[in-house]
Amino acid sequence: MSNGSSITEFLLLAFADTRELQLLHFWLFLGIYLAALLGNGLIITAIACDHHLHTPMYFFLLNLSLLDLGSISTTLPKAIASSLWDTRDISYAGCSAQIFSFLFFIGAEFSLLTIMSYDRYIAICKPLHYGTLLGSRACVHMAAAAWGTGFLNSLLHTVNTFSLPLCKGNAVDQFFCEIPQILKLSCSHSYLREVGFIMVTACLGFGCFVFIVVSYVQIFRAVLRIPSEQGWHKAFSTCLPHLAVVSLFVSTGIVAYLKPPSISSPSLDLVVSFLYSVVSPTVNPLIYSMRNQDLKDALSKLFSWLFLYKLPLTLCK
Repeated sequence: MSNGSSITEFLLLAFADTRELQLLHFWLFLGIYLAALLGNGLIITAIACDHHLHTPMYFFLLNLSLLDLGSISTTLPKAIASSLWDTRDISYAGCSAQIFSFLFFIGAEFSLLTIMSYDRYIAICKPLHYGTLLGSRACVHMAAAAWGTGFLNSLLHTVNTFSLPLCKGNAVDQFFCEIPQILKLSCSHSYLREVGFIMVTACLGFGCFVFIVVSYVQIFRAVLRIPSEQGWHKAFSTCLPHLAVVSLFVSTGIVAYLKPPSISSPSLDLVVSFLYSVVSPTVNPLIYSMRNQDLKDALSKLFSWLFLYKLPLTLCK
């Protein structure tokens, strides 16, 4: 029998046994990570540099990109290093820090997605009150509330999870430390308290999800009353990307944390966790930039400025 105090490290799931496949995974993960850094970094830079994008919607999008960078930087660099150096171990402190950081970022992200749905609701259904309800101070307070909610949620779950006695070894069936996998290592019935906390968080998350759904029902009803086709396009170009991000985030999160144990399997857990921890923050910039003309224009200006700035330096050499 072992408990949390006697465990000094955990063993993460290995993606492959052969060296060739490990190196293949290394290059794949590195490419995904660099794509996520590039995509989110470009959105952050474009929004920060273009004063036309200094609006509540793009302020929240900038925060979302920061959270995506944080969440993927919590999990993927460790997987990259493990594939390169053929290691599986992660220290007890490193595992707890990884769980805390990841829960912090995804908790804040879901709160922010809820706020973004409110922003779209006010912009489309109550445009005359947009400047009053979503002033600069209100936006900062809402963003701070989202980050604070993520911090409190992660602190509660991390402290409670790592206070449980662990008596089923130290092998984690996942490529990063995750609460459902740590709970599998806990002693019989000792994990029920954390399960209760997860259910409470799930109920609060469900309330946020209902708020998002109701907001979009009202948004689509208002959009359908717009007489011009151009108005339809402009409204849907800002709403559909957000709805796609919410759908991907919520569906994979529900499967990861709330699926019954009877349908749990290592391969399903790995695929679902990879979707919401790696794929989601990587494709979010692409989803938001595909249909958003203002963001496309800002990115074009950014690329033009970088080209014009570097061209004189090249000619002088």
